Amino acid sequence: MCGGTLQMDIETAAEAIIRAWDEGRHMPSEWVGRLSFDEGYGVQLRLLRHLLARGERLAGWKVGLTADAIRAQFKASEPMFGFLLESGERQSGHAFQMTDLKAPGFENELCLFVSKRLHGPAVGLEQVRDAVTHVAAALEIVENRGPAASDLPLAAADNAQQKAFVLGKKITLDSKNGDLASARVSVYVNGTLCEEASGSEVMGKGPMHSVLWLANKLAQFDTAIEAGCRIMAGSFTKQYRPTPGDVVEARFVPFGTVTTCFH
Repeated sequence: MCGGTLQMDIETAAEAIIRAWDEGRHMPSEWVGRLSFDEGYGVQLRLLRHLLARGERLAGWKVGLTADAIRAQFKASEPMFGFLLESGERQSGHAFQMTDLKAPGFENELCLFVSKRLHGPAVGLEQVRDAVTHVAAALEIVENRGPAASDLPLAAADNAQQKAFVLGKKITLDSKNGDLASARVSVYVNGTLCEEASGSEVMGKGPMHSVLWLANKLAQFDTAIEAGCRIMAGSFTKQYRPTPGDVVEARFVPFGTVTTCFH
């Protein structure tokens, strides 16, 4: 156990936490404080296999806690990964029903499209740049399903708050727009500008570095980023919590606008 005397049986933890997930119980209280980060990720990947066996399809991955602002918000010292399901993809303009969400939040991100397999542990930045061919303005819809800030390993087991992702227009990367660190976002809620930030806030060097981190982190669990995956590369700013009636708009220069609303 994390902080205990014996290594936890990860299969036992996964079975119990996945059973709770199926019952609609997230981050069950009986598991608070009992997982290391590696154990949390191990449970998450077993949850993914469980969902795929039920007919879900993997869309790709998310990298969370990439900006200083959001790491401070969640008292985190490093990024975190989770998986994306095809059933979670929405197009810009989608309306979410608050009653279908558990304490929702949203984050403004770029979604990167990967055309070549990236398998760590020795993936380099040039490999990432060669593999990422397209980008879209995006919003990640998350759920605050439990005490994430106080138990990040258990949040990792619960798929790092992931619920859905909203995509704008898919844009081809080229020599003119390929420096994602210089991209900028302006976040509007109900037409009011709330915050502006640059892509350099993500990993301190830009969203390509999220993919770099992810490819090498996944290798620790014998997992790769496969060709065709979409990568939600991390919020430029802190996480926001919507209220009923909110209309959210994230304007990314030079990648366009993505919108959603909450009813």
